[in-house]
Amino acid sequence: MTLAKFDLLVLGEGVGENDREWFPKWLRRYAMNFRNGLVDNLPVNRNSVISFSKSLLKNGAPAWQRLQAVRALEYYRDGVLLRTEPSLSDIILTLTQLAKRERNVDVDAPPTEEELAKLRGNINRAEPQLIQTMRGELRVLHYSMATERAYVRWVKRYSGHVGSLALEQFDEHDISDFLTTLAVVGNVSPSTQNQAQSALLFVYQCVLGKKLGFLNSVRARKSESIAVWFSVGEIERLLEHFVGEHRLMFLLMYGAGLRHKECRRLRIKDICFDEQHIVVRDGKGAKDRITFLPKQAIPELKRQIAVAKRLHEIDVEQGFAQVYMPYALAKKYPNACRELAWKWVFPSPQRSRDKRSGIVWRHHIGEEQFAIAFKRALRLSGINKNGVPHSLRHSFATHLIESGTDIQTVQKLMGHKDVKTTLGYVHVTQKLGVTLMSPIDKLQQDD
Repeated sequence: MTLAKFDLLVLGEGVGENDREWFPKWLRRYAMNFRNGLVDNLPVNRNSVISFSKSLLKNGAPAWQRLQAVRALEYYRDGVLLRTEPSLSDIILTLTQLAKRERNVDVDAPPTEEELAKLRGNINRAEPQLIQTMRGELRVLHYSMATERAYVRWVKRYSGHVGSLALEQFDEHDISDFLTTLAVVGNVSPSTQNQAQSALLFVYQCVLGKKLGFLNSVRARKSESIAVWFSVGEIERLLEHFVGEHRLMFLLMYGAGLRHKECRRLRIKDICFDEQHIVVRDGKGAKDRITFLPKQAIPELKRQIAVAKRLHEIDVEQGFAQVYMPYALAKKYPNACRELAWKWVFPSPQRSRDKRSGIVWRHHIGEEQFAIAFKRALRLSGINKNGVPHSLRHSFATHLIESGTDIQTVQKLMGHKDVKTTLGYVHVTQKLGVTLMSPIDKLQQDD
């Protein structure tokens, strides 16, 4: 296992105590970006390293941590891959200069307790100690809040499976048994099983410091089912049962191909009325893209922004002007978090305290609100399909292709890196029964 080789490598001479602790953590963080990264050799090239550093920056990593992460990759390249190319020296030099300005101390010095406490943020002391430590490590390594929730959920579920939170007494055989149970009894998808495995590898290797061997579990089968999408007529029937902000969200998710999360996270500044487009920031894979601003949505969108503006004015008056911003943007534009342009298009009706920073502000609306409205609309419209909000995005891609839009354009609008992903969203049925006929119908026609 390539990570095990690296663990042994950093124990050798010439590696400082601080690097011995942190290099393996950063390498595992990097490995999570690749499907078989925890097993196979990791690709180390300039694009992947720069992309990793940028993703850490977006998630709030200061320069000294990004420097540490890139140095870990360089050490892995030299010691495990036995290569000297590509050169990362210019990236390391830039991050070294930034780190010196940020820390005002030796960049090779270990992080202070104050620095680590700031990165860990607020942690619920009522939770079991293992979960508290796990949350802290996830935050120090700048995993997203969604990943933190998912990983904690899997560790709790695994502890229920083995009957204890003292996980250090269990090993890879117990993990394999749990993953097999998920596949055989739980009938989970491969991606779900992989997420569970990643969570358990993280808690064992990054929290408990226990190195694991080969995980011999039954792998979940990849589903051969076709994703649900709706016909144009079904879209019209569904839309009749949405009102207010949920109707607007429907128009944007179907009319612009937005993911549910992207719709909830829209900021006012990313709506371009003059040019009639939406800028989707930090979509899946940390990519930005431009897509339609549906004309039908414009009047309702302007009304929704007026509501958001009024809530912003109330928050300012009551001393809660801030809004969440990614670390890099918060640092670059320190006052932007108080400006209307950065506020959510779909703000929550109530303010709440951020679990990590402890700041009280108004977040965007929660995931369950539209999901509940969508389920209700399905029932009322009499559409007997097991659709979910993401089905609107499938419908967007399918209907564009059916209307003659080329696949590359749809790929850009969807924000897919690989056109194969886009093809998985497209379900063309327009020709069936028109230019393509069932043989039994053709037989009847010939008669």
